[in-house]
Amino acid sequence: MIYVELFIAFFIPGIIGYGGGPASIPLIEYEVVHRFEWMTVEQFSEVLALGNALPGPIATKMAGYIGYDVAGVIGATIAVFATVAPSLILMIVLLGFLYKFKDSPKVKKMTALIRPTIAVLLGVMAYRFFESSYDHAGIGQTLFLVVMSFLLLHKWKVHPSLVIVGAIGYGILFLS
Repeated sequence: MIYVELFIAFFIPGIIGYGGGPASIPLIEYEVVHRFEWMTVEQFSEVLALGNALPGPIATKMAGYIGYDVAGVIGATIAVFATVAPSLILMIVLLGFLYKFKDSPKVKKMTALIRPTIAVLLGVMAYRFFESSYDHAGIGQTLFLVVMSFLLLHKWKVHPSLVIVGAIGYGILFLS
């Protein structure tokens, strides 16, 4: 039964997570944390941070890690396959249609309307992570990391992967 649950937990976000990994992360979080309760929000945020620190697509890395954590190697295989299968199937089917109707105003409007939805989902997820961080690390540590990350990314144009590695290092040194 756990293998079926793993498949469902990663197949559904793969189907409705239009926009790639960042768009499907809140959906994966819902399945893993709230629906099946395999992890807490804090554990999920740590998996997300670890996944962001490694190269490659975030959704498949998270699926592999969570699948392995829940059901070993077979669980990781099923979770990764469930993550990739919807994209593969839908790309084959939908790309033909989108290519055929690429100049249609309806198709352009559809893609323009999806972007705000993804932004809202990412905002809600960020709020949950901020809330969890505030509860566990305190407001001072949380604000320090938020302000430093913002400055490093936007003012000093540091590569996001270096900011992530720096935040992980800070957490290891000062928050563990």
